[in-house]
Formats: sequence, C-alpha cells, structure tokens
Amino acid sequence: MLNTRYVAGAPTWVDLGSPDLESAHAFYRALFGWEYRSSGEEYGGYGTYQADGKAVAGAMTVTADQAPPAWTLYFKTPDADATAKAVEQAGGSEIYPAMDVGDLGRMAVFADAQGVGFAVWQPGKNKGLDLVDAPNSLCWTELCTPDIKAAQDFYGSVFGWSTSTASLGGGSYTMVHPRSGTEDDMFGGLWPLADAPEEIAAGPYWTPYFQVTDIDAVIAQAEPAGGTVRVGRMDLEGVGSFAKLADPSGARFALMQPGG
Repeated sequence: MLNTRYVAGAPTWVDLGSPDLESAHAFYRALFGWEYRSSGEEYGGYGTYQADGKAVAGAMTVTADQAPPAWTLYFKTPDADATAKAVEQAGGSEIYPAMDVGDLGRMAVFADAQGVGFAVWQPGKNKGLDLVDAPNSLCWTELCTPDIKAAQDFYGSVFGWSTSTASLGGGSYTMVHPRSGTEDDMFGGLWPLADAPEEIAAGPYWTPYFQVTDIDAVIAQAEPAGGTVRVGRMDLEGVGSFAKLADPSGARFALMQPGG
C-alpha cells in the first residue's frame, strides 16, 4: 500500500480541481472530517485538506474553461523536465509545462498516451502528503484505462514501474509498484475501461481511493452532502469493501475499507 517514503515513481500528492470549492469543502468535511487550510494568495488560493492537522490532499479552484472537475494524482520525479521528455517520447502530451511552486517543489501536468491526466512532483521543501494509508487519507490508486498493455508500456517507459498480477474476484488484477521499491511499495492497479461500464461516458481516469473505517456510514453521507453514489458497496473477500462516488461538482473518487 502507499507509504510516505516516496520513492521515485510513487504517488506523492493528490489534489482536487473544482469550480465550487465551498461546496467541496462542506462535502469532504461531511465525509472525512477534513478541514481546509488556504496557502494564501502567494499560491493562487491553493490550499490543503487536513486530517488531525496533517495534509491529506490539496484543492484549488478550476473554472469550466480550464478543466473539468477532477482529482489529480502526482507521482514523484527527481527531474520534472526530464520526465516531460520521457512523456513525449512515450506518446503522451504536456498539459502544463514544468514550473516551480516557490521553494516547495516543481510540478508538471501531462496526459498519458490514452489521454488520461496525471501530474508529477519534484520535491523541494514539500516532500508529499503528511498522511497516507490511514483513515480519511489516500490509500490506493487505480488507472481505469482502455488498454492495459499500452498503459504498462507508457508508465513503464516514463517511471519504470514494475507490475504483477493477482487473482481478484474470479479474474486477474494488474498491480504496479515503483522501480526502486518492492512489492511492499505496491500503490495501485490497472483496470480495463470495458469492465467498468459506469466509467464509459466520462472516460478513463486515475482514481484516488480514500480509506474509511465505516464505508456504509460514509456512503450514507454522500447524497445528503450533495454528492453521488456512482457504484454502491462492493465486497472482496480478503481485501475489503469499496464504493465509487462523485462530489457535488462531479469529481470522481473511490472509498476503501480494508478487510480484517
């Protein structure tokens, strides 16, 4: 699962782009108890969601002409500019070129060869999220993609990810971990878009999973708080329980309650 060692190629940050941050704040507070802390005008109004005083996500206003509402995953890189070249060579594209974020680090935003957005973070003073793989924090990531082989080739070329296959629900599931890590650093999976009919209309995307201790209670809060339950509770023996939601602006994400 995720950890805060943040080896190269591992998820290091996640943030929400929303046209209505006030509604987002109320929604995620209702689900996870998150509190929002603005970083101030120096950072364009960007801020962080915190759980027990620890950063668990970022958030910023994104207007309709900039991008649709979405969660974006950031993967650690030692050199954002070099990663940009690797993305281009692998058939991806640059959305926002590498830029410094004060002395906190350097970032860039890309689309992979299938058009799925993701970002990279070259750490400065900010090494990454304070809390992962714990209640009310990021615990897993999953790429819903139209072509698993193409995704393996792309991200393998850009980040050097290694993959393994596990039996899951009567089928198989492709999991990924960083080149410099081990299977103990497994942080995500690849899932075929064709097997996720709920995603066909909106298209492929990187799904952030947030850990919860009572998935039924969180699901029950979603619609009263203005969100949508896209896929209700699913149980996988020996793994845990899952659900897919969308916030009031339509940003997609998932829940995970680990099995005992």
